[in-house]
Amino acid sequence: MSLTFVNHYTSRVSICILWYTPGCPDGGDWSKAGWWNLSPGEAKTPLGGDLTNRWYYFFAQAADGAFWAGVPHTSVPWRKFNWCINTSSSDARDVGFRDIDTGPYLNFTYTLTP
Repeated sequence: MSLTFVNHYTSRVSICILWYTPGCPDGGDWSKAGWWNLSPGEAKTPLGGDLTNRWYYFFAQAADGAFWAGVPHTSVPWRKFNWCINTSSSDARDVGFRDIDTGPYLNFTYTLTP
């Protein structure tokens, strides 16, 4: 059971995710982590185990400049990270996250398409 992403885009895509985690040490109730790099046709699972939340969020950027974004916004670095929502660094940038409604499912696959 898990949250999986499949890249059906024509270019490599890098993904970061945001999910509800009550009591994160920075005082916020959300965690964020990244980056997972997916070549065209590749699938990766950033979160394994049963999905405990209905809502998850992601930001993805393709090597050719295309991106998948939305609201809310938070800071993420260019390097790999696993932080609470309020954590940032001098090398971070602000990005918007697109929502995923997983409904009642314990596993969910999101397909990145053009």
